Amino acid sequence: MKNIITLNDLIIKAVEELDEERVIKLASKALKSGMDPLFLLDLIKEGVKRVGKLYEEQKYFIADLIMAGLIFKEVLELEEIKAQFQRKSDEIEGKIVVGTVKGDLHDIGKDIFKGLMEVNGFEVIDLGVDVPEDAFVKSVIKYKPDIVGLSGVLTTTVESMKDVVEALVQAGVRNSVKIILGGNHITREACEYIGADSFTNDASEGVKICKQLLKSK
Repeated sequence: MKNIITLNDLIIKAVEELDEERVIKLASKALKSGMDPLFLLDLIKEGVKRVGKLYEEQKYFIADLIMAGLIFKEVLELEEIKAQFQRKSDEIEGKIVVGTVKGDLHDIGKDIFKGLMEVNGFEVIDLGVDVPEDAFVKSVIKYKPDIVGLSGVLTTTVESMKDVVEALVQAGVRNSVKIILGGNHITREACEYIGADSFTNDASEGVKICKQLLKSK
């Protein structure tokens, strides 16, 4: 157990230090030793979360956030990880628009969620990162999704998420969609303040919630 814990810590630390080569080497070792691919992604997310914290403390810069995202994408290319995101069926259960809200460049949690949603039969329209509220409004009008997923890692994104919901209300399309929030800092109180239907701190749980939202829609 001690060796497993040590490996977990090493992976998180390597991501935090933006050591791409070491992250890939440790990730490959972990997968070959039997680590669950989604658990590995949780470790990568924790490392990226620490990068985000260092950015908020002005010890890291935007380039470092981008680098963390690139490292994450490298991990996603590992064969054992890619196998987790292979769609089981061509049948479409529902449609969701996702994006990291304005003021945040993080896409790790969003990309994991996107991949899992696609595996579970959802059509996903990904708007990317640093997405302004009007882009969400235009996408809802254009694609007519069942759900809108707002992602954010930085604590400042609570206000950006609220701006998106208010923009959807003003455009008269809020009631046509369910809204789910994603981010470790999101609480039930924050969800109610923002005006969303639900929230999650875990991508796998987010898939279950979206299926429930689709049934209740």
